[in-house]
Amino acid sequence: MRDPSGRLLRLLSLLQTPREWPGGELAERLGVSPRTIRRDVDRLRGLGYPVRAARGGTGGYRLTAGTAMPPLLLDDDEAVAIAIGLRTAAAAAVAGAADSGPRALAKLEQVLPPRLRHRVAALAEAAVALPAPDAPAADPDVLTALAAACVTGEDVRFAYTAAGGTRGRRLAQPHRLVAAGRRWYLVAHDAGRDAWRTFRADRITEVHRTGARRPARDLPGGADAVTWAMDALAGGSGAIRARLLLHAPIAEAAPHVTAWQGVLEPAGDRACLLHTHGDTLWFLAHRITALPLDYTLLDPPELAGTLTEIAVRAARAVRPPGGGRVTAGHPPAPGAPQPPPRGDRPDAGA
Repeated sequence: MRDPSGRLLRLLSLLQTPREWPGGELAERLGVSPRTIRRDVDRLRGLGYPVRAARGGTGGYRLTAGTAMPPLLLDDDEAVAIAIGLRTAAAAAVAGAADSGPRALAKLEQVLPPRLRHRVAALAEAAVALPAPDAPAADPDVLTALAAACVTGEDVRFAYTAAGGTRGRRLAQPHRLVAAGRRWYLVAHDAGRDAWRTFRADRITEVHRTGARRPARDLPGGADAVTWAMDALAGGSGAIRARLLLHAPIAEAAPHVTAWQGVLEPAGDRACLLHTHGDTLWFLAHRITALPLDYTLLDPPELAGTLTEIAVRAARAVRPPGGGRVTAGHPPAPGAPQPPPRGDRPDAGA
């Protein structure tokens, strides 16, 4: 990179990311020698930017906190990504985002060049956000502290309220924050239980960063954080758990059941078990009735009444004006014999 001013700005942009940058990696990115990187770092320091250099095999350069905030340098894609994120902040499950997001976006749009402003405006005009159900909002300070610990590999202590209302203290090494629907989840290794856990961020309070750092851990089986969180949410959390016998082999059922919907288990050559969960009976019932497969409810028994209510309401909605029953997909022909009614067993397949 031959333009010294442009190279200096690019270097400053890289140093603003929260990580250590080895001199060799910076030199490779900017297409210069490590000696040039050292001179450019000295130039930034001369301009008042607090660039720290750590020695050793894992050391490198990093921009630390100073007495004044340096200008924030963003490339085109970064600026557009931030603007899009701020436009959707009102739908985020973060306390205060609905108010602070639009204010920050207004400031950003004032300084966006016209070519980028048009891209952001086009997306805002074409995109419509579906209304989301209310959900507890996570504290932004909690998310910020957890995110920083994820980056640095630092242990944190925090208070956590479990689904049953039990409150306790946890010591954990955060791995990733995952946004799922209207909730944030922390995937972390729980030191007290020596096991990986998924915590709801809105139930986390009193976060304390211990300063103790450990080498980064990999999730079991090489899973990524999103897949791990989805599997954990489907099979291991939720106040109410349900078990269904799906009348299809697992290979046929698997394409219709995502990790968010539940976990499948073989049950012979012609059926499989679905383990799913939910916070309410209504949530579980609506999830189950959306399955494009025949099934039998095994447990819990109290879910049968909710499924029956949905079935009765749906039957009323599609009943022909002259009465009678509706068969699968087509109303009965006038004068045609009606099929015999099925039993009223609420646990029958729907």
